[in-house]
Amino acid sequence: MEQAQPKFSKYLFVCENVRQDKASCAPVETQLRAALKQAIHERGYSGTIRVSKSGCLDSCSGGPNILLMPNSIIFHHVSIQDIPRIADVAIAGNSQ
Repeated sequence: MEQAQPKFSKYLFVCENVRQDKASCAPVETQLRAALKQAIHERGYSGTIRVSKSGCLDSCSGGPNILLMPNSIIFHHVSIQDIPRIADVAIAGNSQ
């Protein structure tokens, strides 16, 4: 095993979990992830903030969900209109 520092300073994990017969974040999250990637890119941070899809974040009732790490901030009930604000929070590093 080898240890190393992560390439990115922050990660935005967009839940794209698909559940059978229950609430599911996908496929809406696919659109949110694409919009979030674009917002991070347009702000010039695609080299320091990584936008990735994830499996279940155990917050299904609050979905769609996006998790910002290492800040440990989870955004619930996300819509496409929230994407600019989420990008700004990730860049600023706080939830204020």
